[in-house]
Amino acid sequence: MFNRNALWVGLVYGILFPLVGFLLLYNLFGLLEMKGAASGEGFSANFRERTLAIVAVALNLIPLNIYRKRRWDLSMRGIVIATAVLAFAWLFRYGLYLF
Repeated sequence: MFNRNALWVGLVYGILFPLVGFLLLYNLFGLLEMKGAASGEGFSANFRERTLAIVAVALNLIPLNIYRKRRWDLSMRGIVIATAVLAFAWLFRYGLYLF
């Protein structure tokens, strides 16, 4: 079903990869903090959330590269659109903290 060259497939993957990646990374760091292997001391209040969100958006490079090798332009376009929307959402949400 998702192994096809369609814009909607790229949009779905472009939203799902960062969402699942963020949840996994956030829970992993929460677990590491509970075990004492990681600490949030010395950073700004939303540093971890902000950083994990931008890393999650960058996870779209994985399916983008796969679709590039297959030359599935429509799916690539969907991922790029989703990545741009997520990047603007990140900038809107955290931009005030940075500037």
